[in-house]
Amino acid sequence: MAAEEEILVPQEAAAFGDAARHAVYEVIRTRRDIRHFAPDGAVAADVLERILDAAHHAPSVGFSQPWGFVLVRDLEQRTRIRESFLRCRAREAERFPPARRAQYLALQLEGIVDAALNVCVTVDLRPADEAVLGATAQPDAVRFSACCAVQNLWLAARAEGIGVGWVSIVEPAVLRTELALPAGVEPIAYLCMGHPIAFRSQPMLEEVGWRPRRALADVVHEGRWQQTTDLVEQPTSRR
Repeated sequence: MAAEEEILVPQEAAAFGDAARHAVYEVIRTRRDIRHFAPDGAVAADVLERILDAAHHAPSVGFSQPWGFVLVRDLEQRTRIRESFLRCRAREAERFPPARRAQYLALQLEGIVDAALNVCVTVDLRPADEAVLGATAQPDAVRFSACCAVQNLWLAARAEGIGVGWVSIVEPAVLRTELALPAGVEPIAYLCMGHPIAFRSQPMLEEVGWRPRRALADVVHEGRWQQTTDLVEQPTSRR
């Protein structure tokens, strides 16, 4: 009974003051996918440690903590990874009709060699000594846990004034080879990190008219899924 009573005793504040609460929402609202980085904008070691520590405090299924963080600083290594991006971008461009393709190719979609640092967030899917609690019915929850670490990292970086850009246009096989990932350890997110030229008032793809932000009402469902606005139609570019 004593142990049970101890669990019920509050150990942390149940709520935060107005300033702290506002700061959290402001960080979420102003987080951006950064592609343009200031030259010679190294991330200070103590700032990087705080950001990675925030990522390491992400929630994880069964407290598995399956993430890893590979810090990529070498310019030649990053240049090879960027070559993979260029190959993938060329293939992806072919999926769009000519006018849309030209708009796509005009977008700055990475800062691999311009950023001060690249970070690859990985997930460890190797067999453990026992089953991961909570992952039997939904084994992908282990991968989702690593995505939580990415979000923590991103928000902590924004709070520190550091920009982060997620580069999904890159071949996983290249990352496995370049980063010497062992079998069973997979790349989840390849991130560019550094001091940004600016944090824009809108996400870049929204700002250039590539795609609009959906209304909250379109993504909230009561009890059952309801048909909402279809975004298949391409928006017109803003001038």
